[in-house]
Formats: sequence, C-alpha cells, structure tokens
Amino acid sequence: MVLAFKPRLEPEADGASALLELRGVSRRFRTKRHDTTALDNVSLTVERGEFVCIVGPSGCGKSTLLNIVGGLDHPDGGQALFDGRPITRPSADRIVVFQEPALYPWLNVRANVDLGLKMAGKKRKERKELVDRFIELVNLKRFTRAYMHELSGGMRQRVQLARALAVEPRMLLMDEPFAALDAQTRDVLQQELQDIWARTGATVLFVTHNVREAAILGDRVFVMTPAPGRMKREITIDLPRPRAPESHAVVDLAARIRSELEHDIYAVSKPEGSYAI
Repeated sequence: MVLAFKPRLEPEADGASALLELRGVSRRFRTKRHDTTALDNVSLTVERGEFVCIVGPSGCGKSTLLNIVGGLDHPDGGQALFDGRPITRPSADRIVVFQEPALYPWLNVRANVDLGLKMAGKKRKERKELVDRFIELVNLKRFTRAYMHELSGGMRQRVQLARALAVEPRMLLMDEPFAALDAQTRDVLQQELQDIWARTGATVLFVTHNVREAAILGDRVFVMTPAPGRMKREITIDLPRPRAPESHAVVDLAARIRSELEHDIYAVSKPEGSYAI
C-alpha cells in the first residue's frame, strides 16, 4: 500500500488538464442576524476517470462544495472550473446523486431511468438501449416494472444511480448516497459501485462521513476542517480493487484517515459530527 499525505492542498501545475478544478473557492451565507463562512479558500483538482472522496465534520461545507460543482450554487470568491470553463449552471455533464433518491413514485423503474433521456431529447430506440443497459448494470433487470414503494432503500438508490448514468455524464456528484441505508446494504452497494465505476470509467466526486467507505472507494481522499470548511489534508490511496470492508489494509487505512480527523471530531459538539468506521 502506498499512502501519501500532503499537509496543504495547492492546485497542480498542470491543473488545466484536470476535469474539475477549484481555485481558492469561498462561499458565505448572509442573513440579517448571521454571516457564516461555509467554505474558505478551497482548492482541489479531480482528474478524468478518478474517484475522489471528501470527508469532514457536519456543517463543514461538503454539500455546499458539491452544489457549487453541480452549478446549483455559486462561490463568492475563487473559481470553479469544469474542463477549463467556469461552472455557471447545472449541466447534464455533472449529475448529482442525493442521499434520498429523487425518484417519481408514480413511475416504475424503467420510466424513472428513462426520464432524463426523454428530457435530453433522445430518440425512443436509443433511450430503450440505454435504459436496458443501465438497469442491467445496477442489477435491477427483474424489477423494471416495479414502482418505488415496492423497492427497498438500496434498490431505490440503484434506480437513482442508473438514471444518473443513463445520461452518460462526464462526472457523478454523490452526496452521502448510502448514509441512510443499513450496514449490510451499504456494504453491498459499495462493492457494486466499485464494479460500476470500473466498467463505466466514470469520474466521481463522493461526499461521505464514513471513513471506511472513503478508504474502500477513493483514489484520493480530501479531509476538510470544521466550519469554515478548508482543505486540511489530501490522502492518496493505492490499494488493489475491488476493496472489501473487512480487508486489513482497508481497516488500517480507515484508522489512519480517522486519525487525521480526530482533533476535529472533538471540536464538533453535535453528535452527527462523529465519523463512522
């Protein structure tokens, strides 16, 4: 295992070649009573085909960062660039997979997966081929006619993932997609996501509280500080895939990531600021 620690993140010299680049991004939220800095001078890059995880305390700005990358929010300072161009709005190039599946209960699995393709103006034959391909990829071929209330939480997340992948985005933005699932289902989906990532070559930016999940999935892990969110550490991982949650190397790596967070865990008073291993 090769594990490299970098104490402070700076944009790489060849950052222009990265698919995603954040340069000194800051975001403040202002109300009549409060002025809160969510992100402070955040810089990172994500290369094409890379799986990057972000961990940090609750309220450190992880979701704000993902919203900026998705074009759902905008920085007050710095630049957010996708393929060298400023991010100004949402795009089919960058699809968000949420913690709670944003699915339509009156549509079955096939219709939910097909929806984004319809909106993109794809023709029926091409849509059918893509829907079939990605439903099979997430192991839901036997459930194409099922409605959302007939599916488990893990199956609904598979539907959301299939719908996101079907429009063939250049980057998947995953905001704690397995956090609400039971441990067994989460372990299964982590394994399946590794396989899907390997087979599709997708670029993934993945937010999680679970340090073992980050160790299982990531090529790199970015550790954020409590609010205001800054990048505290970058951890580069070189472990063979697929990675199992019970692997000694994964458990050891998760412990090392957790050690980077330990001071910040106790600095966050809310219970949800703790980190799962």
